[in-house]
Amino acid sequence: MSPVMTFGRRGFLKTAAGGLLLGFQLSRGSKLSAAISDNVSDNASDSKLNAWVHVGTDDYVTLFIHKAEMGQGTVTSLSMLLAEELECDWKKIRTEFPGIDRAYGPNQGVVGSASIRTSWQPLRQAGATAREMLVQAAAQKWGVDKTQCRAENNAVVNTATNTRLSYGELAEAAAKIAPPAGVALKDPSQFRIIGKPRKRLDTPEKTTGRAVFGIDVRVPNMLYAAAARCPVFGGKLASFDAAKAKAMPGVKHVVQISSGVAVIADNTWNAIQARNALVIRWDEGAHAGLNSAGIRKEWVELANQPGAVARQDGDAAGALAGAAKKIEAVYEVPYLAHAPMEPLNCTADVRADSCEVWASTQGQSAALQEAVRVTGLRPDQVKINTKYMGGGFGRRARADYIGEAVEASKAVGAPVQLTWAREDDMQQDWYRPAAYTRFAGGLDADGWPVAITGRMICPPFGGLRNGVSGTATQGVVDIPYAIPNVMVDYHAADPGIPVSYWRSVGYSQNTFFAESFIDELAAAGGKDAFEFRRKLLRKSPRPLAVLELAAEKAGWGKPLPAGRGRGIALVNNIGSFTAEVAEVSVTQGKLKVHRVVCAVDCGQVVNPSGVEQQIQSGIVYGLSAAMKGEITIDRGRVQQANFHQYDVLRIDEMPVVEVYLVPSQAAPGGIGEASVPPIAAAVGNAIFAATGKRVRKLPMRVEDLA
Repeated sequence: MSPVMTFGRRGFLKTAAGGLLLGFQLSRGSKLSAAISDNVSDNASDSKLNAWVHVGTDDYVTLFIHKAEMGQGTVTSLSMLLAEELECDWKKIRTEFPGIDRAYGPNQGVVGSASIRTSWQPLRQAGATAREMLVQAAAQKWGVDKTQCRAENNAVVNTATNTRLSYGELAEAAAKIAPPAGVALKDPSQFRIIGKPRKRLDTPEKTTGRAVFGIDVRVPNMLYAAAARCPVFGGKLASFDAAKAKAMPGVKHVVQISSGVAVIADNTWNAIQARNALVIRWDEGAHAGLNSAGIRKEWVELANQPGAVARQDGDAAGALAGAAKKIEAVYEVPYLAHAPMEPLNCTADVRADSCEVWASTQGQSAALQEAVRVTGLRPDQVKINTKYMGGGFGRRARADYIGEAVEASKAVGAPVQLTWAREDDMQQDWYRPAAYTRFAGGLDADGWPVAITGRMICPPFGGLRNGVSGTATQGVVDIPYAIPNVMVDYHAADPGIPVSYWRSVGYSQNTFFAESFIDELAAAGGKDAFEFRRKLLRKSPRPLAVLELAAEKAGWGKPLPAGRGRGIALVNNIGSFTAEVAEVSVTQGKLKVHRVVCAVDCGQVVNPSGVEQQIQSGIVYGLSAAMKGEITIDRGRVQQANFHQYDVLRIDEMPVVEVYLVPSQAAPGGIGEASVPPIAAAVGNAIFAATGKRVRKLPMRVEDLA
């Protein structure tokens, strides 16, 4: 289809090709702006830009990072995609976070390690198209054919005369050129930026304190809020007396909001102290008697009943009945909090005809929808400002804390920054669900698996299909091994505790279950854990390659010091394949993880340094959960309040981590969650190798070893 060209307001040139609009416009010092879009911004106004990249007359390129940056490195990696095709001078890259714009897709946000996966093609295409427009502008100025021109290092070169025009000199002329359709992208063999290690662009801002996180936001006449919420899940406000709170220093307002009561003061400390002075009577509701022991008892009973079938290959029951050897095992994990370092916070300014929000959010579109719901305004009357995040791990994809701030601002008619204390964050989370799984496996006379069954009990999240939650069963229902007979069924047990996405979602617990049981099958069949997996993956080259690389680099099979053991585990999630080998010791009742070797195939690597950082990050996050993390319930309440009760891995407990990348030209997979799932199983399997005892329950306690 030939492109359709139209000029919009302010000389905005749009071209429809293949269902996409690629727009360029001049603004703010004659900047050339490029965006891939399916419409003009939902938040568009006469001064609003619809753009991914600006090329300024000052010769700097500004990339609008439409994804959230929570430490995973998207500011750098997305800039690399653009710079590669645009032929940028890396030293002249700048970044900003834009507002909500349908240019960035119908649902703007970051979950499932999707930043690179969803930007790999569109951002490169935007950069390549902008490059071609700059080349055409130079060719017109010189009066030559564009084939005589080459873009390099923020300039266009006349190959016949070696004359150069900088991008800044060409920006105004390029903005008047119709964007060409179907510009060819580079072959990976031509990459000079993608695949090469790059220092992070956001490091200087973060180390000097110039980076603005949500909690750093300050706007004129801003007030500060803290909220009291029912400590029992599902409970609600019955009544409250605010007299004592109103008498405390700095208090301006006490207002009822949907989740409870908000105290609004002249600073956050005064708001929290006055919040604590409220006299509140809660209607604790139906879950006031809920406790962890009772939840587990119900799940144990459910495990004796058939559930909704999630996967059925062959005749698992018949194969088990005829197996030469049969083993069974039960695994369980607790609820987990997200516990990001920066507590939840949001600043909102609600006026009669507008609402502006500043937030550390993974879900810009969810934040917009929540603000629209609370205010009753149209989407184009709401502006979302994305800020840096001090951790997210899935928690900041929810918008409950956004709604609270918007409600508070609406109630008092002033900008309000609402901040959650650490105790609020720990006790009012949307948790990684607890889970309970019973396995049975059958081996033939030679010790190879003929069947495996798994019965999973887990609260549903992410929706149900035919009674099965895909997110709750992932990691078991999709085990990668060639076992002829497999049956997995599932019970959607929901005791009423809010659950949601946690770094690596269902894989976080289910990889521990599946990879631990695979190890048990190997041991029961008298097989080496690595060789057992290796044979079962012989027709799956990508997971086999990471398994073999991790084992090789870890020295699998080589002698270890007395008292130590190695364990191995594998996962295929978020488009990447990851294998980990852990080396541990258990001495005098203390578990020590000495070394972790991780091999990963995440397809085409954008920034190897960023991949290594994220692998290390995922391992420490997963180890903290496996060795220490636990949320328990009593009387419908979370018993843990802060890090003294919900501990994390300390510096002296961190193992040496080695990261190895499998070269690949496959499309990029995710990396932020890739290394979290295997670590618990790798450590548990290493404990068995060192002690002969199995870990079937998290967090790992030496006294609980089976």
